[in-house]
Amino acid sequence: MQIKPIIISISLLIFGNVSAQKADSDILKTKNGTLQIQPILHSSLVLTYNKTTIYVDPYGGAKLYKGLKSPDIILITDIHGDHLDQKTLDSIDTSKAIFILPEEAAKKLIKKYDNEIVILQNGQGVHRLNFFISAIPMYNLPEEPNSKHPKGRGNGYLLTIDDKQIYISGDTEDTQEMRNLQNIDIAFVCMNLPYTMDINQAASAVLEFQPKIVYPFHYRGQDGFSDVEAFKKLVNAKNKTIEVRLKNWYPTN
Repeated sequence: MQIKPIIISISLLIFGNVSAQKADSDILKTKNGTLQIQPILHSSLVLTYNKTTIYVDPYGGAKLYKGLKSPDIILITDIHGDHLDQKTLDSIDTSKAIFILPEEAAKKLIKKYDNEIVILQNGQGVHRLNFFISAIPMYNLPEEPNSKHPKGRGNGYLLTIDDKQIYISGDTEDTQEMRNLQNIDIAFVCMNLPYTMDINQAASAVLEFQPKIVYPFHYRGQDGFSDVEAFKKLVNAKNKTIEVRLKNWYPTN
């Protein structure tokens, strides 16, 4: 596999090659090591801190994960097929993975998985492999019985990895819980209608909780792709210190 160098901000990142680094990945220097961020597809990503690897919502088939280290932790945010993708889970090596997921998603896992399964409700947290992972509510507004994402069913996640705080939104709108976040180093924020929120809601929330770096992801909706370039302009027009990073979250298109 050819590994391409990434041109990066010296203040936040370092040049470097790590095992199975793919194009469009970022490497951030932390207090005690490095954190690699690998976009995969839609809302799926891989985080590798030193030698520990976290898969978030594995989706899209085995070929997208070829050459990447097998997961030590798998985070699942919700029950929908673009988050809980049984076909992809069956096609990758999950033999050593700890599954962390909401209760409704755990019920849908095929019983053949003899893994450690940690069920987190909104507001709960757990320490695993020197990381602290807590579940943040993700839901649609207004809260209605027929909502695509009712409050309490799915989880966004807040990860403490070394000295970095990483927020993964899950499928949500610009909830008060998102807006109340503090001291976020890296945020992955969804924006696709009619399932989550539009770019204006996403930008408004980001401007309120002010992560240092934000990755728009999960931006394919019913009518195509959200305008992430416009999202970036909305954010930076009011706060130039928030770094908006646009990545290729749809490599098969």
